[in-house]
Amino acid sequence: MNYINFTEDKLRTFTYHIFKHMGCSNEHAKLATDVLIRADLRGIDSHGVARLSGYVRLWEKKRINTTPNIKIVHETATTATIDGDAGLGLVVAPFAMRVAIEKAEKYGSGWIAVKNSNHFGIAGYHALMAVEKDMIGISMTNASPLVAPTFSKERMLGTNPMCYAFPASKYPPVIVDMATAAAANGKLEIAQRAKKHIPSGWVQNQAGEPSVNASELKEGGSLLPLGSDKDHGSHKGYGLGATVDILSAVLSGANYGPWAPPFVAFLEPSANPVGQGLGHFFGALSVNGFRPAQEFKDHMDNWIKRFKNAETIHPEQRVIIPGEPEFEFEQERKAAGIPLIDVVVNDLNQLAEKLGVEKL
Repeated sequence: MNYINFTEDKLRTFTYHIFKHMGCSNEHAKLATDVLIRADLRGIDSHGVARLSGYVRLWEKKRINTTPNIKIVHETATTATIDGDAGLGLVVAPFAMRVAIEKAEKYGSGWIAVKNSNHFGIAGYHALMAVEKDMIGISMTNASPLVAPTFSKERMLGTNPMCYAFPASKYPPVIVDMATAAAANGKLEIAQRAKKHIPSGWVQNQAGEPSVNASELKEGGSLLPLGSDKDHGSHKGYGLGATVDILSAVLSGANYGPWAPPFVAFLEPSANPVGQGLGHFFGALSVNGFRPAQEFKDHMDNWIKRFKNAETIHPEQRVIIPGEPEFEFEQERKAAGIPLIDVVVNDLNQLAEKLGVEKL
């Protein structure tokens, strides 16, 4: 397994041209590119440019509309439902968060449900948009049905990530960005490329037995909820995943549960959908609606400092603030470049050759 380093500008140019080839406008191609590159910069390699082939496959199957008419279809002062018109979730989601922020600027909070969308990249990207406005950002989405509920062996939920982002003053924002499954599917994909086993507790086989096979999903197995099994709190991960599914899809009119359209190539959409596309849910809370923003951010700094100084079990360990590793990755990779595994580079170059785009 070898890694090749690329500059941020090189990957941005390459990714932009792929989206342009798909028919995206300049604005949409730049935005979609920004979402993917931000994932790579933040060390979330499973949701960066390695995902490009997946978006192209969905576009080739006419499941992604690269010229969508994204619009509000239901609205009150502080809430709205948006129809993404089958557009790239990488474009639909920022549109929706901007609407949430605009409502929060006027009324203190904004809450947006989205239907008829697709995979939206990392949840943190969208939640951070609110942080830039001294707001608390909330972002979540349902996803391909790959996760079995506690006591089940049937795929019913997606990895259904949720993100809560809080502004601070001297410190970087606190960002709780996580899948509600024991592991994101992208981590299995990384293990597959590296030809490695995965930790026990991530997946089960078709019979519901524990497995360390990174390709188990292709063989009919399923991901486990956060907590892995009933003895380690999987019902809590199941409950969180269900919450994301209901807010993102049942509320918006998107497909939910086992009807959610898959991102992965080896699964086909349901022949009997119960809604439209994938669903997302966003929230923006103006800190000024609760206390002066600077006071809040100063106390966030105090919160962060106290937790960073918490006594550790071993001297060489440190308490990590949610979002801290991603911030450190971003500083490092902006300076030193973004490493891509050679398998991903080969995949991207094959994609470029097929589409007539200059290779990396």
